[in-house]
Amino acid sequence: MKYGDNIDTDVIVPGKYLIHIEPEELAKHAMEGIDPAFPEKAKGGCILVAGKNFGCGSSREQAPVALKHAGVKAVIADSFARIFYRNAVNIGLPLVALPEAPGIFEEGDEAEVDLQGGLVRNLRTGKAVSFKPLPPMLLEILSSGGLVEYMRRRFSAQRKP
Repeated sequence: MKYGDNIDTDVIVPGKYLIHIEPEELAKHAMEGIDPAFPEKAKGGCILVAGKNFGCGSSREQAPVALKHAGVKAVIADSFARIFYRNAVNIGLPLVALPEAPGIFEEGDEAEVDLQGGLVRNLRTGKAVSFKPLPPMLLEILSSGGLVEYMRRRFSAQRKP
């Protein structure tokens, strides 16, 4: 799925749903303001493509949670708001800042993302764009499912005799 510039956290998960703490409930309302069918379209898993400043606005942690639990496997955008980026990493949602992304994808295209190798590919056109691979520690946090699980594993490993 492809969206434009300045998709803010109020669009990603509208404020009226912040009374919910269950990720699955937040996911039902992901992108509701601009794409009411988003949760249904994302259900089987998708990679979201967007323009500049994705995740701007308030620093609500629920925004990346809603996307991840709606079925988003990664977000590729021209750029991200800093707090959104950090919140996404913390919950294990991969993000790739790639200025070329909006230009190589059309609505309905499928994407392939290699975080370790630093490559994004449009599966319809075959066009591929490189990016700086994510650092090993960031890859480990993402593969752990987020920062809490990453730290739990590290502390658990340190305690073993």
